[in-house]
Amino acid sequence: MTVMTRIRNVLLNPAWVCFLWAGMTIGVSMIATPVRFTASTITRPIALDVGRVVFAALSKAELVALVILLIVVRASGAALRLWSVCAALALIVIAQSAWLGPELADRTQMIISGVEPPQSYTHALYSTLELLKIVLLLYLGFSTLGVRRP
Repeated sequence: MTVMTRIRNVLLNPAWVCFLWAGMTIGVSMIATPVRFTASTITRPIALDVGRVVFAALSKAELVALVILLIVVRASGAALRLWSVCAALALIVIAQSAWLGPELADRTQMIISGVEPPQSYTHALYSTLELLKIVLLLYLGFSTLGVRRP
């Protein structure tokens, strides 16, 4: 097997996109965000404002990752086998970027303005979808990791 064939096989394997995306999401959502709120010198409004900016950037990066994943899955020839996981990931990303993210950003703006917003399950739903997205990415990544192309 030539070096170019090996590189082609790696690039056509969805695992690399899944693990890169999962790492990005875990880093921002599960590590950086909770740690930000433990810093004693950062006020809640400032931490929320920084979070709003970071999650807006993450949302854009995830849209790019989704497009790349869909292209790689299609090019890999495994689209029929992986369509349900890809569809679930697409729905999660769309829900988070078009509905939940903007709603959380509005709630953040209310807090920054000194108004405590009414209770909402938006954050819990966003977090649940975030965990589901990570599980799906890891599942898809590990399930395609050992797949070899002829």
